[in-house]
Amino acid sequence: MGVLDRFEKGVENAVQTAFAKSFKSGVKPVELAAALKREADARAAVVDRSRTVTPNEYSISLSATDYETVTGWGEDAMQHELEEALQVHAERQRYSFVGSVDVEFTKDDSLATGRYAVASRTTRGPVAPATSRDSQSRFPLLDVDGMRYNLTGENTTVGRGSESDIVVDDSGVSRQHIRFEVTPHGTILTDLGSTNGTFVEDQRINEVTLLDGNAITIGRTTIMYWDGIAADGED
Repeated sequence: MGVLDRFEKGVENAVQTAFAKSFKSGVKPVELAAALKREADARAAVVDRSRTVTPNEYSISLSATDYETVTGWGEDAMQHELEEALQVHAERQRYSFVGSVDVEFTKDDSLATGRYAVASRTTRGPVAPATSRDSQSRFPLLDVDGMRYNLTGENTTVGRGSESDIVVDDSGVSRQHIRFEVTPHGTILTDLGSTNGTFVEDQRINEVTLLDGNAITIGRTTIMYWDGIAADGED
């Protein structure tokens, strides 16, 4: 028997056992994972010799029966697992995203049980999950306690509140703690009036232009920053 690739294996290990009884008839989670993988591969577009972009937003249309099964078991949990699996696949294929990865389920009464359809689109957002520490990335990169993000927009906020672009689970961090502003002259970090302050290389700051490799501390959270690399022909 062949070995499942990392994309399918990641989803199967995470959700297939839990969904086994619920999905006796109809679509299976591993089928949806494989369908997302095919969609990502089919829609991947080569931007230049070092970068291939694939869609970051996916919609899975399900029959009424399958949709009720998904929502009854836990739609959010399954979305999360599929989103993580997409990121694993993108890491393996060296794809890039230009916005946050999102998977949603919709109900289509015209579909029979066990049938589904996948659609996707590319939507630029202020931040995107980084699939690798690619030396050719044009976007500045953050590592937030081990989670990596490319700064794909002009402004990105980090904080404890859901209104922030990057949310950190840290009681010492304000709801909107800091903002990264990507400019032609560098990335500017601004403290947004936080309670406990923002520190770059252990120095408290209000606003500063970051240097490649800077360490930023907010609350108990450490953020590493790296500059993006200019594309060929750019200064």
